[in-house]
Amino acid sequence: MFWRPAFEVDLGRVLGPLTRGRGSLNIFTDERGVTWLASNTPDGPGTLALRKLGDGRIEAAAWGAGADRLLSGVPALLGADDDDSGFVAHHDVVARARRENPGLRLGATGFVWDWLVLAVLEQKVTGKEAIRSWAELCRRFGERAPGPAPDRLRVPPTPVALRSLHDWHWHRAGVDIKRRTALLNAARVAHHLERAVELRGREGRLLLRHVPGIGVWTAAEIAQRAWGDPDAVSFGDYNIPSMVGHALLGAKLDDEGMAELLAPYAPQRQRAVRYLEAAGHRRPRFGPRIELREYRAM
Repeated sequence: MFWRPAFEVDLGRVLGPLTRGRGSLNIFTDERGVTWLASNTPDGPGTLALRKLGDGRIEAAAWGAGADRLLSGVPALLGADDDDSGFVAHHDVVARARRENPGLRLGATGFVWDWLVLAVLEQKVTGKEAIRSWAELCRRFGERAPGPAPDRLRVPPTPVALRSLHDWHWHRAGVDIKRRTALLNAARVAHHLERAVELRGREGRLLLRHVPGIGVWTAAEIAQRAWGDPDAVSFGDYNIPSMVGHALLGAKLDDEGMAELLAPYAPQRQRAVRYLEAAGHRRPRFGPRIELREYRAM
């Protein structure tokens, strides 16, 4: 299919929150500029291929049981349902970032499960640890992506697949008991959690938080990807409060301070954070790096 958006689409930017470098076995951009996304959908697994043409149109193709649902979700995935018309920049640095990134849009995958697994794996560990676990689970327990996708592409493991794993599988993937328990709790009610996309906003995040092991941070990370929630700030993040504080005040902040600083941006607080990230603001790096923990050798 071909879709002509009414706005400029930067595939790399709008899909950026879904990627985790080489460890992202469910999303991959090949040397031809085609972005491949393998997903679990309510209809079954599917593969989506996206390419931006020279005239601005988006070419999309899909395979597998979830193909039709993936194709119908392309506009929302690329930000067609996002609306920042009510956004007001209360800081010069945010206003400048918005001017310099007019094409920034919050995309919505439309599905909870895959991004729930990734978000839980990222709880309280380094990015490298989480990516390693994500890649291991996708490679060993996820299906090969349907259609003519690159060999490396994998559909993330389903709730049924995760519930079938033994202790040594989790151990080999480097997933500790706390994150494992949260994933198994979610897997038991995975079908009901997809309703969060319909509820959206605070109600959608609260539904996700009914699962033991899913708190404010995890629910926000899921909401940002599943329905492009413009207000879902990742409170509890190791980097974001410091980044926001240094970008807006030139000083480090904690969650409480960030909440107070971002309060005027509600109900689009996460959009303000995204503008700062798009402008290149990062948490200042002080001290030694956090050591990776090797669960598999323990």
